[in-house]
Amino acid sequence: MSKLELLLVAVCVCLLGVVVQAQQVDAAFGVGGVKSTSAANADFANGYSPQSVGGGTFLGFSGDFLFPKHYGIEGEVFWRAHQNVYNPVISGGQPFRPLFWDFNGIYERNFAKRVGVELLAGIGEESNRFYQPFVTCGFTSCTNYTSVGHFMGDFGGGLRLYATPHFFIRPEARVYLVRNNFEFSSGHAERFSVSLGYTFGGPQ
Repeated sequence: MSKLELLLVAVCVCLLGVVVQAQQVDAAFGVGGVKSTSAANADFANGYSPQSVGGGTFLGFSGDFLFPKHYGIEGEVFWRAHQNVYNPVISGGQPFRPLFWDFNGIYERNFAKRVGVELLAGIGEESNRFYQPFVTCGFTSCTNYTSVGHFMGDFGGGLRLYATPHFFIRPEARVYLVRNNFEFSSGHAERFSVSLGYTFGGPQ
């Protein structure tokens, strides 16, 4: 587990103490895709690889706690549903899977009875798992992959469409700005997805 992942766990534990103060709690599951610079347009001059981090279907979970005045905190994780192949022209390539997680400040407000908008920004990590044909065991677990993580910033928004007073559909977009993302074709990526969610406590 990386230092950023440990930090996220610590933050989540601290948040448990303030959840009861939340005016609204939302949880959602999403499906979408990630788009990034293509291999043909990779920034070779600055050391980036021709491999794109985009493509394929991404799945994820998100949740937020909103307080009075429409502000709150939000966290989410999205990962590629199926493994991709890294640099397939060399020795058949290596299976890998990118994962994005982040922790954000969020502003959410309804501007109609069942329509709301949310804006958010924060920090997180792009964690890339490169799979191997053998298992490696550590102190706490055994895995068949190695992880390469990069600090990132993110920002984006979504449109909440309530089918009922509590169930909503949320088209959403995120921009990821990844530091030292040299395993891939650029230092940025965009995610476009749709989430199905449930609001506890009633829309703002």
